[in-house]
Amino acid sequence: MPFMTIDFEASCLPQYGRSFPIEVGIACPSGWSCSWLIRPHRNWAGWQWTTQAEELHGLSLDRLEREGLDVKEVAHRLRAAVGPDTLIADSHLDDQWSRILFEAAGDTPHLPVMCLADLPAFNAIDRERLIEALAEADQQRQRRHRAEDDALWLAHLINDLGLKTDEPVQVRARRPQIGQLAAA
Repeated sequence: MPFMTIDFEASCLPQYGRSFPIEVGIACPSGWSCSWLIRPHRNWAGWQWTTQAEELHGLSLDRLEREGLDVKEVAHRLRAAVGPDTLIADSHLDDQWSRILFEAAGDTPHLPVMCLADLPAFNAIDRERLIEALAEADQQRQRRHRAEDDALWLAHLINDLGLKTDEPVQVRARRPQIGQLAAA
């Protein structure tokens, strides 16, 4: 099944309150990628914004207000760019932020995002092979915590691991994140 990788940057992590997407990036296995800054929607007024998140991604609310696109425009561009491809992320949170974006845009259903950790082929990878592939993907990364670069990083990782993305997905009760897998 054709796939693209996706990554969202957000106002904060959910443990700090209601978070909203501020940037989305996508990448193809071929290396093509793009991203869009998202202007905060009026429905997100009062939702959390943390300085910790801003320090990680380097995006301020002022910049998002000036340079961000309206949620409807971002949702339209994202849907057009993805087409029928399956979206894969390194976190289950990306599906939540896709849902929040598309709901604010009034464009339902949202684009569903599958987590890499739910792919059977990913869970069958030898630990040493995964550590090597993570190190290789890290060498290719320009920046961390920017949506386009993180989506490219994930596409590189999936390619390097030679993962098949067309196997049935079984969502597990405990959903580890990539960072947790690499640190384990």
